[in-house]
Amino acid sequence: MHEREDRAHFHMADVRRKRITARRAVAIGELSAGAAAFAQIVERRLPKGDAMVMAEIAGLQGAKNASQLMPLCHPLPLEYIDVRCEPITERHAIRVYCEVATFARTGVEMEALAGASAALLTLYDLTKPVEPALAIGGVRLLFKEGGKKGLWLHPEGMTDAERDRYKPRGVAKLDNVNAAVITLSDRASRGEYADASGPLLVERLRDLGANVSDVELHPDEPEPLAARLRELAEHGAQLILCTGGTGLGPRDRTPEALAMVADRHVDGIGELFRSESSQHTPLAWLSRAHAVLIDRTLVIALPGSAKAVAQGMDILAPILAHALSMVADGGHA
Repeated sequence: MHEREDRAHFHMADVRRKRITARRAVAIGELSAGAAAFAQIVERRLPKGDAMVMAEIAGLQGAKNASQLMPLCHPLPLEYIDVRCEPITERHAIRVYCEVATFARTGVEMEALAGASAALLTLYDLTKPVEPALAIGGVRLLFKEGGKKGLWLHPEGMTDAERDRYKPRGVAKLDNVNAAVITLSDRASRGEYADASGPLLVERLRDLGANVSDVELHPDEPEPLAARLRELAEHGAQLILCTGGTGLGPRDRTPEALAMVADRHVDGIGELFRSESSQHTPLAWLSRAHAVLIDRTLVIALPGSAKAVAQGMDILAPILAHALSMVADGGHA
């Protein structure tokens, strides 16, 4: 009895600690109708009426009701749904696309798939009086965007027309950007524990395509840090990420070091970090994360924990390339 009760226990995924981000997904599928029925669909001559128009309406309803169909699917307030039917003459098929978008803590791929499926089933229902030998196939996610993992593309890829219409957006790369990473920690600099935050920043920057040539570990001393920041900027570093020294402890003086050499302050980056991080923990409001410009070098100070660094890079990665382009007189991308 107890074993059966354990197997019957279900729960929705806990997304309370995830950030609200822009989410988008596009799903596709096809109805194979055969030559005669295909002609009646596209010429809008089916006995029950215009199948493609009705399928698009049904797709909207299907996307909105995904959580009613799938018990563990989160109910989401969808902000955009677009369903369209595209005749594929060479295969006598109707291809359905369902695009769904919102701002949420979880993705909208199930809503997109539900919308595409509802549209296909409606096409089937309206076409079966003239052709019972119908087939639905190829239902899959084309791509999804948003959240921690960013852009995901189906391995089968997309056509040029699909890319042109939907324009899937990944995080802009930092190709050929010269970057440096500095960890500020008294204890790590004395060898009392291994620095995890610095290597994580290096990994994330290299994943974005940046050239990370300088990776350093220093004690929490503002004057030497300020001098080193100025030196790195003079030697061509375009982006410097610091980790550590942004808290409220008496030795946390990284923002003060940045202020010593700042030509301009970029207050919005620290504000963005605190605001977005507060979705994970209210303690984020105690962070003094900050950013400055030293001539044309962007310097950002992040907290010292590896978890905060990972979250910080998730937050900042989408804007880094644009920020560096503006700094280099590239204008607004």
